[in-house]
Amino acid sequence: MFKDYNMNQLVLPLNLEVKLQENDIAFHIHHLVESIPDEAFTPFLRNEGCPSYHPRMMLKIILCAYTQSVFSGRKIEALLKDSIRMMWLAQGYEPSYRTINRFRVRPEVKDLIRQCFVQFRCQLVEEQLIDQEAIFIDGTKIEANANKFTFVWKKSTEKYHQNLIEKSNQLYDELLKNQIIPEIERESAEELSVEELAQLVDKLDEVVTEYDQKMEASDDVSKRKKLRKERKYPKQVRKQLIDFMVRKQKYLRDFEILGTRNSYSKTDPDATFMRMKDDYMRNGQLKPGYNVQIATEGQYVLAYDIFSNPTDTRTLIPFLNKIEKHYFELPKHIVADAGYGSEQNYVDILTQRKREALITYNVYLMEKTKKHKQNRFHPDNWQYDKETDTYICPNQKCLSFQYHTVHTDRTGFQRKLKVYECEDCSGCPFRSSCTKAKEGNNRTIKMNDRWERQKEYVRAKLSEEKTGTIYRRRKIEVEPIFGFLKANLRFTRFSVRGKSRVENEMGFALLAVNLRKFAANY
Repeated sequence: MFKDYNMNQLVLPLNLEVKLQENDIAFHIHHLVESIPDEAFTPFLRNEGCPSYHPRMMLKIILCAYTQSVFSGRKIEALLKDSIRMMWLAQGYEPSYRTINRFRVRPEVKDLIRQCFVQFRCQLVEEQLIDQEAIFIDGTKIEANANKFTFVWKKSTEKYHQNLIEKSNQLYDELLKNQIIPEIERESAEELSVEELAQLVDKLDEVVTEYDQKMEASDDVSKRKKLRKERKYPKQVRKQLIDFMVRKQKYLRDFEILGTRNSYSKTDPDATFMRMKDDYMRNGQLKPGYNVQIATEGQYVLAYDIFSNPTDTRTLIPFLNKIEKHYFELPKHIVADAGYGSEQNYVDILTQRKREALITYNVYLMEKTKKHKQNRFHPDNWQYDKETDTYICPNQKCLSFQYHTVHTDRTGFQRKLKVYECEDCSGCPFRSSCTKAKEGNNRTIKMNDRWERQKEYVRAKLSEEKTGTIYRRRKIEVEPIFGFLKANLRFTRFSVRGKSRVENEMGFALLAVNLRKFAANY
């Protein structure tokens, strides 16, 4: 005997909600999006044309698709016809993949995603899943939707641009020397601008036109041949100057796109070539990508940002600024790894924000090793006399203070250094091991008092029981999220181009990670 199976019979219930399990992730998505205030959807309103799908519904179905590792617009459209939870969230609507793709890259969606993170954090606080004592910051690199052979390197562009400047100046001097064109007014004696190159092209056009008129007016064959021969050089130079003008425009456009970066991709100009951890060819090949920064607590992502520079050091301050402005007030402790340990970051957190920085510096672990402690040629292990402000080297020579100097980095941050020099290194038996200075020069060292105080502060904080315990949570707070994002969610490459669109997609992916973890632990 079989259970009744009849394809011609109407089967109840028609309400799809009862077909979902009690703790289905669709309910968590629904509650999260419904908690967003109505004012956030005002920018989507329009008074003309066909009525659009409600942004709440579009946000729900995209979030639901991302939780199921579906990132393609066409596959999301297919899910709307197959998945019960997607049908329930869409309430019978079936937007096309074009509508889905257009919606998720809209600039207005960025604020909706931010509202989702804010509301999700409020929910975590109500459920007492986070204690708001610290945030844990880390970054990862995700490959951009760009071809890996579309690179533009800053050093190469600078080299070719300099060659162009030299050739154009040389060509201009030849034209003046041969008295083909008159001298023009130049803004800079070092290089010709695009407008000045265009001016030279116009003057050469006049010269070539003059030769053409002389040739048409003459019936003498030998004279016409002579004029044609004389016209050849201005025509060649004009063609070369047009090429210079086009190339200079390209180089200037490249410099504008590059900004402070060292490279960019022609496919996605906002993407920078970075060294990825997932190097399948194992040849250290650089790939276009983005640096994703996240702030977490309780293994939930509370805020995120996208950066085009590969190093983490210069991302911390702008990321903290964004958290304070758009997400929440910073807690007492800010925790990060040694990639964020710089003098500028410590000054910002400790002095300006009045927070505790549980951030190691790049040589923190090395200082704990036996090899470093027994290295008698390192200034850290030298005896220091505070009264005379001198260091004693292994040969018992004094290194006395000489002068102050200021080092300014690329971001404009200034480091004040004190320079010490040994009284006499001649005949020192340890010279080859102690210094690389040339014979006749003494060993010098540079000390940064503020940096030394900051390192002492970090060592003291990490040795305390409470703050040391908080710092040791860093690996189990941040790393599982990146593992879940890349391994479980299978989000390893962006499907959109441009930093603004990438921010939207990254927001959807990180919200999907949060929702899946929350639903599993609910």
